[in-house]
Amino acid sequence: MSPAPANAGTTLDEVRARGFVRCGVTELGESLTTLNASGRWVGFYTDFCRAVAAAVTGDAKNVEFVMVSTGVRFDALRASAMDLLSEASTWTMTRDVAGLEFAAVTFHDGQAFMVYAPDGITSVDQLKGKTVCVPDLGTSPQNLRDFAREKNLGIVPLPFATIEGAFQAFFDRQCKAISTDSLILGSVRLSLAPDPAQYRMLDARISHEPLGLVVRDNDVAWADIVRWTFFAMVRAEELGITSQNADDMRRSGVIEVRRLLGIEEPVAKEFGLDPEWGYRVVKQVGNYAEVYDRALGPKTAFGMARGRNALVKNGGVLWAPPIR
Repeated sequence: MSPAPANAGTTLDEVRARGFVRCGVTELGESLTTLNASGRWVGFYTDFCRAVAAAVTGDAKNVEFVMVSTGVRFDALRASAMDLLSEASTWTMTRDVAGLEFAAVTFHDGQAFMVYAPDGITSVDQLKGKTVCVPDLGTSPQNLRDFAREKNLGIVPLPFATIEGAFQAFFDRQCKAISTDSLILGSVRLSLAPDPAQYRMLDARISHEPLGLVVRDNDVAWADIVRWTFFAMVRAEELGITSQNADDMRRSGVIEVRRLLGIEEPVAKEFGLDPEWGYRVVKQVGNYAEVYDRALGPKTAFGMARGRNALVKNGGVLWAPPIR
């Protein structure tokens, strides 16, 4: 059976009627998600909200950011307080059957440990019997318990109700390490640590955390729009299309480039999108590499190499289906 048309009382209708996308975000520090001094939401996760807005409303600025805590983010999404959620949400089996749809994985992360560098801890084995702070949210507590049990390390988890509480306890030396997603560790180190240079991440990763864009599971067409917006950003990188050369690339003879940029026959009409949706995403927001490099790349304070989040052809796991 074919999905209902995108114009049959869907999320897309609601977004266009109000004129903007409601995007749920969590405060995770300047590299990931934060409200800057000018009152603008910035960071890695915010750009995916803007990309969806560019695709469906015509302008990447048409976003209302909805600040939500980690503990209630999924309930808020299910209650229609937002149209999508863009933050450090791990795709798991139990979440996939809880009224949620993970439309795309924007970052492949892993849970890590951060330590106070002067303590001289360089390996997780040195945390045996030690207290480790952990935000009592998401997948982090269970990952830590499972890892400590499997490795017989006798780690004593010290849980906190908020990310900020866990980090403050760690900075106050209430525990020898803190453990959660490496992206969050790196971002909060830069934004909250008294002296970021005094803290370092251990090399070990104790989980695979596919972090993604989440929507409700009752609107297939909207999930497709969010998914293909992300794919367009990845495919643009694969095809060499950037925000800087998008206009010139519209003269390309490569058929898929022309489709993505709205020159060839429309391929997203059944989603309710006009031919230039992909062009706007890349022109106004950028391809995946541009988004990554602005927030997390080697020239930023975060300074993270692409790693698993590089394109497949560059040794990573990132890829997108063809635009056709």
